[in-house]
Amino acid sequence: MLTRRRIIAAAALMPIVPAWAQKCGPGTPAQTEGPFFKTSTPQRITLIEPASKAPRLVVTGQVLTRDCKPVKGALLDFWHADEAGEYDNRGFRYRGHQFSDADGRYRLETIVPAEYPGRARHIHVKVQAPGGRVLTTQLYFPEQPGNSRDGLFRPALVMQMKDRSQGAFDFVVAA
Repeated sequence: MLTRRRIIAAAALMPIVPAWAQKCGPGTPAQTEGPFFKTSTPQRITLIEPASKAPRLVVTGQVLTRDCKPVKGALLDFWHADEAGEYDNRGFRYRGHQFSDADGRYRLETIVPAEYPGRARHIHVKVQAPGGRVLTTQLYFPEQPGNSRDGLFRPALVMQMKDRSQGAFDFVVAA
């Protein structure tokens, strides 16, 4: 007969599988970089421009291998439109790169980018594990009217939003 005591005793004998030992799946879907990518962005975690009145956004997460192991030192290069839906093609407004920490974690401080004709609200990113291939993709915001009109939108690339100012997304890359 199964009793609470027997269930607890059986659970104690089961091997504990750490999160990193679980399979993370096929990886984060790739998407086009679009026409506005620029090389040589500054290294920084905050893209916030001092004069901007746009709502602030913090995006956090991890870079993981397909076996769910954290990727230390992964390059993450972010860029997005400004509060008017325009990209800075002369300078580096709302552009920058950073590296994941020892646990594969990153933190991006920026604004909520505006939509522009034909596109849903999104953030571009390139992610590369040390010595690995570059993953180019885009992050989307949940429940946005523009998502259904954007031919590039993918539900698998929607950030988890704690509230309007805090998003999360874990990238799964080939290492």
